[in-house]
Amino acid sequence: MHNDLNLNLYHIFYQVALSRNISAAAKELYISQPAISKAISRLEQSLNANLFIRNSRGVTLTPEGEVLFEQIQNAFKCIQTGEEKLKLATELGIGHLSIGVSTTLCKYVLMPYLKEFVRINPHIKVSISCMPSIEAISALENGLIDIGLVRYPQTKTDLLYKPVTEIHDTFVATSTYLDNFSKRNELTNESLISNATFMMLDKDNVTRKYVDSALALNNIELPNVIEITNLDLLVDFAKIDLGISAVIKEFVSEELKNGTLKEIPLLTRSQGRQIGFAYSEAKKKENPSLDLFLECCK
Repeated sequence: MHNDLNLNLYHIFYQVALSRNISAAAKELYISQPAISKAISRLEQSLNANLFIRNSRGVTLTPEGEVLFEQIQNAFKCIQTGEEKLKLATELGIGHLSIGVSTTLCKYVLMPYLKEFVRINPHIKVSISCMPSIEAISALENGLIDIGLVRYPQTKTDLLYKPVTEIHDTFVATSTYLDNFSKRNELTNESLISNATFMMLDKDNVTRKYVDSALALNNIELPNVIEITNLDLLVDFAKIDLGISAVIKEFVSEELKNGTLKEIPLLTRSQGRQIGFAYSEAKKKENPSLDLFLECCK
């Protein structure tokens, strides 16, 4: 495009080409016929080409005008499509929200909030990236995701934080496992610690590190530990009487309530940890979908 031209001249040319009549184009564009004629003349002079043939019934495109119109038409159709999509997005609340969360927190904490959010905002696209809290915090700080469901940040960060729940570590087993154990040993904490089979997450897992800290706080060392990489498997294995699993109490509340699992109070001294949504002020300002999600988390 020549530097001295602007989109308005091409818009006028496009409308005249569609209407095949300067008077009709003037009404469509809400400008005078002389202004349209002047704009077309300026465009023809700048391009050094005749674009229209004028006759008593209106105007028709010259071969050069046809070439220009074909290209201009594609451009304006793209603009029209963009406007229509923007209008639809505004009317329907279409947007995108990216969430970073661990698999466990996604299943046990995020789901209810996400269900409500999607119910209220069915046209907003949601992307979920499964990652540990420390990776989610890093992704937030680098602007790679909009919001993260994480444990309360242990290191200094400029992120905003909205707490939603507190979780606690505990040990559980079935009544069947404990009954069978009592036939061989005394059913005391000391005997369980020494002789029972314990199932725990692997040592690199953040939750396992919290459990190890709680055990150390209670001066407990477990000699018989099977490591498992998934919290759900810990619960499932406990349910089939394989041993005592280290789990998050809030995530087995139903099993404890209906008696499928029984809590074993080994950790008389234990600290809970806070879980919440972290996000940046910048993302909150630039993404309306984030504001809508936070509204659902009240």
